[in-house]
Amino acid sequence: MNRLSTHVLDVAQGKPAANIPVALARRDNSDNWTLLLSAHTDADGRCAQLLPPAEALSPGVYRLRFDIASYHAVQCVEALYPVIEITFRVREGESTFHLPLLLSPYGYSTYRGS
Repeated sequence: MNRLSTHVLDVAQGKPAANIPVALARRDNSDNWTLLLSAHTDADGRCAQLLPPAEALSPGVYRLRFDIASYHAVQCVEALYPVIEITFRVREGESTFHLPLLLSPYGYSTYRGS
């Protein structure tokens, strides 16, 4: 099973961050990025599957881009980061990735979840 998912939690408000635009891209051998899929986090702050239906999670470098400015604008919050990008490597044999994002107006943290 190939799956790439994320979960965004707003730690300043203590709740999931809904309706954040998220884009998944893959880097090719020429260092160009190809957009694979765009989505928005759901009411629970999740994107359960960011891989397109016909796309396998193959070895390479990927990037998740979160449009945080639009989220904070709706919240009427001044924030430091308008965009957060998480660049990560998929190695041979890896087929499932969950990358949570813990968000606040002046910082963020991410890790590989399960």
